[in-house]
Amino acid sequence: MAGPTPGVSRRTLFRGTAAGIAVVGGSLAVAPPAYASNFYNPFAGRPISDGWQAHLNRGSLGGIDYPMPVGTNLPACGGGSIQNIPNNGTGGHTVTIHHPNGYRSQYMHLSAFVLGNGAVVGAGAIVGRSGGAAGAPGSGSSTGPHVHWHMINPSGQRINPLDYLAGLGGGGGLPKTSTAQDGIPGTIFWKRAQNWLRIEAGYTGPIDGVPGVNTYAAMQRELRDHYGYTGPIDGVPGVNTWAALQRLASRYGYTGPIDGVMGPNSWRGVARFLNEDRWD
Repeated sequence: MAGPTPGVSRRTLFRGTAAGIAVVGGSLAVAPPAYASNFYNPFAGRPISDGWQAHLNRGSLGGIDYPMPVGTNLPACGGGSIQNIPNNGTGGHTVTIHHPNGYRSQYMHLSAFVLGNGAVVGAGAIVGRSGGAAGAPGSGSSTGPHVHWHMINPSGQRINPLDYLAGLGGGGGLPKTSTAQDGIPGTIFWKRAQNWLRIEAGYTGPIDGVPGVNTYAAMQRELRDHYGYTGPIDGVPGVNTWAALQRLASRYGYTGPIDGVMGPNSWRGVARFLNEDRWD
């Protein structure tokens, strides 16, 4: 199977995009948004059924799962050369895009490949069709129609593509948290929370994404001052702390009950607040 194509020029990538479109019957690929390094999220707007942290929690190396009907066209998230891997263990049929910067993107559980090994494509070209129906050819261990997406960095480590895309904005700030999509708070979420609390509530601990007593005490101070928290400033969050945090989330799209029980929708609301540029 073909490996990455070194030194692919921007002009070559644009030619490759056109070639990729021709393979799928001449239909035009939708032009992706303008992202740095010619990368974008081709699944933006689709729901996430299983986020990065959920994969890690069950022993996976990580991934983002997007439910979609079998046969859905899969656009390339960035330009590069194609490597098709049939029956790739639990991942089933897998297409790998080898990007010129040394990163790789992989889509798993495909129902069909549409390009040959070594084909050069640009962002937005169709590189395969989704699958995942239980027991169907190419589904691997999937139990329902979806595509699994992850990236691999030049060191061979699997990484969250949403974190990678968030970091392309430059400026040396914190990346945006994918909790706004998957509803699961992780390290980036808590780093942004700590930075918010550093700016607004006197937090002096590390921006390490590992919340502890100091993080929670600063959060309680901020929630007391602005979101109706009336409990002790003890760094031990309970129902009253989380209810105040839900009141914050309600200003950012959360419409559920203020009951102090945090769930994915509560966390998404908080994450939308934390993703504001002022907390970068």
